[in-house]
Amino acid sequence: MDTQQPISYWVKLVDRIIDELFATTLEEHGITRRQWQLLTVLSKGAAGVELLDIEIAPFLDRANGAVPPTQGLHTTSLESLNELVESEWLTTDGALFELTDRGRVVVDRLTVVIAAGRQKATEGVTPEQYETTVTVLETMAKNLTVQSQ
Repeated sequence: MDTQQPISYWVKLVDRIIDELFATTLEEHGITRRQWQLLTVLSKGAAGVELLDIEIAPFLDRANGAVPPTQGLHTTSLESLNELVESEWLTTDGALFELTDRGRVVVDRLTVVIAAGRQKATEGVTPEQYETTVTVLETMAKNLTVQSQ
């Protein structure tokens, strides 16, 4: 690989590879990204659709047709939640959704698999290098966000 490429090249490449591997991992386990995000939030405790929509909104890809947090997420999250209820990974009383024992096993298993993927991505990177990289990217994001306002 050509290390003389600009940072945007490397950020996009790493982001694309991570997204593809993550999607493949989830697909192999019969789950969508939105369902994984919902399960992750529910692993912390029971919640209603409104709270779940708020919690997962920052992770939705607006470039691929997702809508702003206040416009239509409720319906899409509800569809994903109902599929998880049908799979017996969640229960609901109509207002709150909660992981079942089966759902908790799925979350625990996938958490291990995803952690292994993250570890693979950082092989050969020291903790200090990782921290520096995150700090630099965070600073750049803040600079660009302030600049664009």
